[in-house]
Amino acid sequence: MKFGVFDHMDRAGEDVGRQFEERLRLIELYEKSGFHAYHIAEHHATPLGMAPSPSVFLAAVAQRTKTLRFGPLVYTVNLYHPLRLIDEICMLDQLSGGRLELGVGRGISPYEVGYYGIDPATGPERFAEALEVVLKGLAQQRLTYKGKYFAFEDVPIEMRPVQKPHPPLWYGANSLESADRLARQGCNTVVGMRADGVGQFASRFRAAWKALGRRDEGLPFIGLSRHVVVGDTDREAQSAARRAFGLWYDALIHLWRAHGVGLPRQLIPAEFEEALAGGYIIAGAPSTVRERMRRDNDVAGINYCLCRLAFGDLSLEESTRSVELFAREVMPAL
Repeated sequence: MKFGVFDHMDRAGEDVGRQFEERLRLIELYEKSGFHAYHIAEHHATPLGMAPSPSVFLAAVAQRTKTLRFGPLVYTVNLYHPLRLIDEICMLDQLSGGRLELGVGRGISPYEVGYYGIDPATGPERFAEALEVVLKGLAQQRLTYKGKYFAFEDVPIEMRPVQKPHPPLWYGANSLESADRLARQGCNTVVGMRADGVGQFASRFRAAWKALGRRDEGLPFIGLSRHVVVGDTDREAQSAARRAFGLWYDALIHLWRAHGVGLPRQLIPAEFEEALAGGYIIAGAPSTVRERMRRDNDVAGINYCLCRLAFGDLSLEESTRSVELFAREVMPAL
């Protein structure tokens, strides 16, 4: 089991510069505490994502850390020209000495890609083509490609990644059906479901992996993402989590609410108590968090435990205390 951190970088106040600096201090603590990787989301035109250019923020992360791996989860690939994205990926991998984790996706919000003039209906097809171009460009010194959306003829690729042929791939999955494809692609996966649903996904992924004749030792990461707050008592941790979760959820639904519609699928309950009972949030004293995670991790069959440790209006002090308790009293037991 390895542990990672997922961050929406949702708005924590009006002083975004201060938020960036405090988050970088937390990221230094993640490295010191033994986390495997830091993953940041990409969102646009919404308080859910105050780091809409992941590469810019991750360049700072590369300079503030030495061993921690990091990456977008995910780059909204349809908003990039593939040649530009190839360059950004290579630069980050070089700046960090080969520590980039490459998360890719087409973007869950039609409103965000729509603001950029991208037709959401073309999303899956455009994403598949753009990703093919990016992966080909990362592995070759000259790029030739002809497709529906992109065409290139003998383009020199001057930037090279440290990791060959490219940094490890990550994808956010929300359906059981995607397990077969992701196993074929050898893609690390974070699954947006309850523990029992993740367990079904993990079983299907492992079966598809073995059917390809691959060894268990090379199995990609299969992760479950949860909000996590650890305090000295259950009451203290759950009080902070309840307050912060309300603000985070408000940011999550911001664009959907503005357009008068609900989320396309109920990714997480709106009510704190329901989210806590379902394991979407784990908050409490170390013993409470430890036992709930142990139980859910067993059901989910995961090998990667992804935690949201800073969200809403959690202060730097609250998040720091949570990380310290988690690293000292939860991680070793799992």
